[in-house]
Amino acid sequence: MAPRPAIPDPPPPRILISPPAPRVDCGRYPARRCVGDAVTVSAQVVRDGHDHLRAALQYRAPGTRRWAEAPMRPDDLHEGGARWSGVFEVDAPGPWAVRVVAWVDPVATWADEVRRKVAAGQDDLSGELSEGVAFFRAAARRARDDGGALIADAVSAVAAGAPPHALLDDRVVAAASRHCPRSGEVQGPEGTIAVDPVLARFGSWYELFPRSWGGFAGVREALPAFAAAGFDVLYLPPIHPIGVTHRKGRGNSPVAEPDDPGSPWAIGSSEGGHMAIHPDLGTAEEFAALVADAREAGIAIALDLALQCSPDHPWVRKHPEWFRRRPDGTIAYAENPPKRYQDIYNLDFDSPDWKALWRAIHKVVMHWVGMGVRVFRVDNPHTKPIGFWEWLIGSVRSAEPEVVFLSEAFTRRVVMEELAKAGFQQSYTYFTWKSTRWQLEAYVGELLAGDLPEYFRPNFFVNTPDILTAELQDGGPPAFAARAVLAATLSPSWGMYSGFEWCEAEAARPGSEEYLDSEKYAVRERSLDGPLLPLVSRLNAIRRDCPALQQWGNVRFLDTRNDSLIAYARTWAGSRVVVVVNLDPHHAHEGLVDWPHDLAGAEGGHIATDLLDGRQYPWHPGGNYVRLDPADGPAHVMLLGGS
Repeated sequence: MAPRPAIPDPPPPRILISPPAPRVDCGRYPARRCVGDAVTVSAQVVRDGHDHLRAALQYRAPGTRRWAEAPMRPDDLHEGGARWSGVFEVDAPGPWAVRVVAWVDPVATWADEVRRKVAAGQDDLSGELSEGVAFFRAAARRARDDGGALIADAVSAVAAGAPPHALLDDRVVAAASRHCPRSGEVQGPEGTIAVDPVLARFGSWYELFPRSWGGFAGVREALPAFAAAGFDVLYLPPIHPIGVTHRKGRGNSPVAEPDDPGSPWAIGSSEGGHMAIHPDLGTAEEFAALVADAREAGIAIALDLALQCSPDHPWVRKHPEWFRRRPDGTIAYAENPPKRYQDIYNLDFDSPDWKALWRAIHKVVMHWVGMGVRVFRVDNPHTKPIGFWEWLIGSVRSAEPEVVFLSEAFTRRVVMEELAKAGFQQSYTYFTWKSTRWQLEAYVGELLAGDLPEYFRPNFFVNTPDILTAELQDGGPPAFAARAVLAATLSPSWGMYSGFEWCEAEAARPGSEEYLDSEKYAVRERSLDGPLLPLVSRLNAIRRDCPALQQWGNVRFLDTRNDSLIAYARTWAGSRVVVVVNLDPHHAHEGLVDWPHDLAGAEGGHIATDLLDGRQYPWHPGGNYVRLDPADGPAHVMLLGGS
């Protein structure tokens, strides 16, 4: 005889709730939002039978135990309203917990049943009315000033012999439903929303070598100019002592002259490693003063986190087990063919002593966090274990949730995405090499596809010390201007490296993207000026004034009838911006920019004000004539107002 099957006790809930969305990889990673965002959470809520359901969104801020609650409403697009959505605002960085609760609504269930019976002509509803009166009386007691009198009056009328219509009034049913006891309430599974500072999504970056600006003191003197130009982040390449062994000379020469400063990425010497400061740049006190003054000016100082060492780094001597050695005992220098870095050793993350290495790196990051640094640009994170980054970023942000990590990973798309899932709040992208209309539209489309915007945020750098594209080398100032407009208006975060405002375009040799006399290996005299700076400053001001340019995911490309012109709309919270850019730096082009009726709104026609020069143009649904001559300005950045 077969054994009697076990029966669950208590019985399983009759209401089923799916895990809350948004979520990434079935909840393995959290979706990302920023402080101040209104977060929409949805879940499927179903129950057997025909009872009406109600649901609520519950959320809990980081470091708190108490759940707050927001109402949820069914999405009529789903059969039976099975998909429910609710919205709440996040006001602090860190992990926010979310869950959905649902229960049977006896009032709405009763009202639906009685309405159908009345419509069918049933006369004797005394039993139903007695049941309904009990429901509504309980709701009236709980409602008090929130519809309590309305419910009580309807109950009194029906109790005095009136027909049930008073209790079936939509206003009465809605008021009673809000306050009915939560019969059979069920809690769904929890999810997490990772909330970051606004700087994780929106910001204007400027990269500079402090040694070319007179050290920390010189950068500190330039802070008012950077603030006036609208920059939010000053990114400094490694500021640590530079090794002497195999030091690189000017132009990446493998032999250095006595006065060559070497590459800042060859980190470490007898003067210290990743927690030390190069003495030519200043003292720790001067660095702390720079960070404090920058914060006062509304600017964050970002440090480069490059997990590599020069042969002179103290770790090479103290922790030889952290480096992979050949059978002959030598350590291979770093290479990325055809590039060779004879002055750099890579760390071995497969070392048997990997836990100690992880702890040492965590100590480095927390040292700079203690110095006031809240932004790190991470060099080549794709060459280190992704699990390491998940641990490191999670550990750092659990102690200081304001910290932002930018991934400099020019690698396979899937690896870039996994790094973002692991915790990087921003990423470099391949925008730098996308130049044609088709390339730009296709690439931005890739970045906006699927659930990628839930966790991957781009930073559109126009150049770097390693990247001087052929487009910039050949296009002259109009190409620089066009790239600045594209980067600043396509992505909420964009960046530039010193010299871009001067339209520096001389390559080391034909076919190379390396700068002639690269600043990586030499000291330059730098200051914040140059012919392109007024445009850059204006773009940064426009970005701060237009909410539509501060979001990600709201890019919509428009037809131009000319592949040399690219156009796109950015809309958000009533802010409507249209950008048109001439991609040809050598010739004027004209076209018709198609403005869709669904974006035009009820007013139809608009006045479009070019925020770059103040000129105004009529703008209407359908084709709008545009002509852009690179000699006069390669772009329109237009704010659409009323008719």
